[in-house]
Amino acid sequence: MLNATNDTIDKILTLQIMVAWAGEGGCEPKRLDWWRTDLIDEYGGGDLLQRLLPKTHLWASLEAVRLATIQVDRRKRQEMAQPDAVRSLFFWGFEIDEKLAERLAFHKQNKNKVTPLEALPYFTINITQPFSETEFEEAIRIPNQKINFTVVPNGREIVGEIVTDLELRAKKLAAALLPLTDSYTMPFYRLQDN
Repeated sequence: MLNATNDTIDKILTLQIMVAWAGEGGCEPKRLDWWRTDLIDEYGGGDLLQRLLPKTHLWASLEAVRLATIQVDRRKRQEMAQPDAVRSLFFWGFEIDEKLAERLAFHKQNKNKVTPLEALPYFTINITQPFSETEFEEAIRIPNQKINFTVVPNGREIVGEIVTDLELRAKKLAAALLPLTDSYTMPFYRLQDN
């Protein structure tokens, strides 16, 4: 059983949201342009969601871009041998993926109406401000640590055994996006056969 406290799940959600936000390309100006979405910006999809869901629009925007990213990630995994044996920032296996979805729903339905930046204090960049590639790189970089990976079709396979500490695994999966490229590189671990 993996140790998945609410704090750990919130940290993973934060990294997922930062990467999903940074990957948007339908916005003006574009960010990394890894997916053709504009679901967060107040003059794009964020505006539509604000009109449709006035109380939860910020969370709905983040949930929508996260789901769009999960679909991109899923398509890349489905083209691999044994896609269910791959673990990426956006695919953790049923148990953890369910906890992530439940935790996001909890925040979205929170009666205190806190903003995502208040509810998830682990953001190292402000996703309500203009995008800076340099700031994003620093936000996902693990100081004094290089993540070793092998480039394979559809992704970057992180070398070594899968990290059991979920927070560290999430950080390594995000950091393995560096160096940034023109498309989503899907860093992943492959589960080992027992």
